[in-house]
Amino acid sequence: MADWKIYTGDRVQHDGISRLPKPPPWRTFDGAPTLPVPPGDSGNTHSARQYRPSAEAVDHVNAALYLRRPLLVTGPPGTGKSTLAYAVAHELGLGPVLHWPITSRVVLRDGLYEYDPLTRLYAAGRRERHGPPRAAREESRDGREERVGPEQPAGSEPRRPAADPDTVAATVTDDIGGYIRLGPLGTALLPHEVPRVLLIDEIDKSDVDLPNDLLTIFEKGSFEIVELARRADPEAWVMTADRTTASRVPIQNGTVTCNAFPLIVLTSNGEREFPPAFLRRCVTVELTQPTDAAELEAIVAGHLGAMLTVQRDAGGGKRPRLLDVPDQSAQPDPAEPPAPADPPNPLATPVLPEQAQLIIDHFLHRQSDGMLANDQLLNAVYLCHNALRDGRPDSVLRLANLVMPYLSTETGPDVR
Repeated sequence: MADWKIYTGDRVQHDGISRLPKPPPWRTFDGAPTLPVPPGDSGNTHSARQYRPSAEAVDHVNAALYLRRPLLVTGPPGTGKSTLAYAVAHELGLGPVLHWPITSRVVLRDGLYEYDPLTRLYAAGRRERHGPPRAAREESRDGREERVGPEQPAGSEPRRPAADPDTVAATVTDDIGGYIRLGPLGTALLPHEVPRVLLIDEIDKSDVDLPNDLLTIFEKGSFEIVELARRADPEAWVMTADRTTASRVPIQNGTVTCNAFPLIVLTSNGEREFPPAFLRRCVTVELTQPTDAAELEAIVAGHLGAMLTVQRDAGGGKRPRLLDVPDQSAQPDPAEPPAPADPPNPLATPVLPEQAQLIIDHFLHRQSDGMLANDQLLNAVYLCHNALRDGRPDSVLRLANLVMPYLSTETGPDVR
């Protein structure tokens, strides 16, 4: 039986998204015309290449892809909730991740689109005073009307429009799409050929109504731009949130409808509960802190390996560690030729220096008394490595503790 997984989590880029089967009948969308995959990587290439998802997380990502459902990722800070979105986009080649950070002041409209009526009104006023741009005048010479509305008598004063951009007498160059920019959610719902990845970060910090407001959008896979829906012209070209899809995209009849439902990754630190109607429309996975030293060593080696690691050869021997201090009493014999450098060993595996392993063990020990995050461990290893290059501090662990304070005072005292 062939592996059902589209996303494997092995950090190797591939075109497996082409194997994604058709959506369930109740999750089929027909947005058009379709847009290609935007150029560029995920937007956080380093973290995406080093991310090590659990087998459970990989399964949940694939379930969300198959079912065309949002993925709600919960867990304590520093467990890689946000990075998961970048890792999926990197491996499957889905283009830059669209990022929508959530605060208590954010509303649904912020994620869908922005309309700037004041700038449009100002531009319309300038056109009335100074005439249309040169391109519009050239078009008028080809037989097109330069203005909409009754002609002005020769030599008469021009009529002043009402102070409403939707009723201003406009020239053919009045482009409403130039004053509308899709938000991260609105851009993700464009009719792309493959799913875009949208990261809705820290949804638990939102206003209480936002999760419920998202339900209709998640179900319909579309939304209406009111300012376009009431125009006579059925088409408008609007701007996007990331500027990578295209400089402008066409919107028909004022409605944005997806073709491939986006992979929407919502992260939560567990600071609030969500309504059942919201939860049943999501695939939910909880990420936990690693509790195994080998897993933490792999994370540290992945992020800092080029700087920290030494090699262990096939016979089990180790090359000198970067942080090892040479014996100053042993002076080389000037008459003796230097030993040849060891050739690269293709069978070598990364080995962390003893100081890094010491910090990892200390990190695991402190986790039993309070909440810590993986990025604190990376900061501690990096700091100690660079501080130790020119001399050893009195205590490696004391220096590490400076950047590893407990994130929650409720779970234990901060050991200094």
